[in-house]
Amino acid sequence: MRLVVFKSKLYTEMKMKNFLLLFLVSITASAQIRKYSNDFLEIGVGAQSLGLGNSVIATARGVQAAYWNPAGLANPGKSNMEAALMHSEYFAGLSKYDYAAFSKTIDTNSSFAVSAVRLAIDDIPNTLYLIDANGAIDYSRVTKFSAADYGFLFSYGRKTKIKGLSFGTSAKIIHRKVGSFAKSNGFGIDFGLQYQTGKWHFGLMAKDVTTTFNAWSFNLSEKDKQQLILTGNQLPKNSLELTEPKLILAAAYKYTHNKLSILAEGNFINTFFGQRNTIISSDHWNLDPRVGLQLGYAETVWLRGGIGSIQQTIQENNIKQQVVQPNIGAGFKIPIKNYTNIYVDYAFANVGQQVGLLSHIFSLRAEIFKQ
Repeated sequence: MRLVVFKSKLYTEMKMKNFLLLFLVSITASAQIRKYSNDFLEIGVGAQSLGLGNSVIATARGVQAAYWNPAGLANPGKSNMEAALMHSEYFAGLSKYDYAAFSKTIDTNSSFAVSAVRLAIDDIPNTLYLIDANGAIDYSRVTKFSAADYGFLFSYGRKTKIKGLSFGTSAKIIHRKVGSFAKSNGFGIDFGLQYQTGKWHFGLMAKDVTTTFNAWSFNLSEKDKQQLILTGNQLPKNSLELTEPKLILAAAYKYTHNKLSILAEGNFINTFFGQRNTIISSDHWNLDPRVGLQLGYAETVWLRGGIGSIQQTIQENNIKQQVVQPNIGAGFKIPIKNYTNIYVDYAFANVGQQVGLLSHIFSLRAEIFKQ
């Protein structure tokens, strides 16, 4: 496809390349497993968690646990309901990421939650017909479309008869859309465990345990197909995209003294399909560690830091070098009489654990107590 800069902005051409070509041309193989499928669900939610480098599998509690580890829904604290919101923008506002969730206790041992995530790029120019039959550029022939990914999680967490042990599960419905050209629908299931004994917390999160799928379908007119062929592109075909399971193991320790608290957590992400650029990698097993540290005062103010991406890179002289991505954050609680706590959190964190892509992120969370 012949691409030109629209309105003399380079980033616009980048959007066209990244999305029009990626989604309409490259997704052609059927029933294939992709190492990085549905990556928008790996970005993370809540500035609290992002400030810790996404190292929260063992200690996630309440409404945001539905995303990280649904077993944490069984331990919402004293609140009856919780709600959470987050909005962030990446790549100088090019990409917008939104999250909203609500949870409610069912009884003293269980809770449920509904969560929604959206990642989108809007107003992407479609230059397929920019050049007319005579070879002249005609900007009036340019239209715009949006590329958006949606994830909906329906989660449940429950305490077991074993003291300190809880489990949880999330059913994920995924909808992805690229203008009127392509769309996919998918489904998957996550399963989690948490166990607390004294000051120690342990967690296990099995993501995409059923192998999450996305069924892609393309809706191209005959005119679009002819134009793609004339410009030397391959016609996309309906396909089934599979996301491999991954296993996350976690351990945390929380120390308190008077009003001061220190929480340290480590998460260990295990993947088993294809070699990845992780600290330990092979064709059959890869290990990606994350660590987070939180300092708190009076359960009201917190400072956070974490390392969420440790990768091996090859420099120009072919020397391998370890690259780490630090995240930082802070938060505070605002009590409103005796029925609500509002949490305001901030993080300066990287995007989806990709090195070097840092963003300012704010989020809100509300605890609502029984009256």
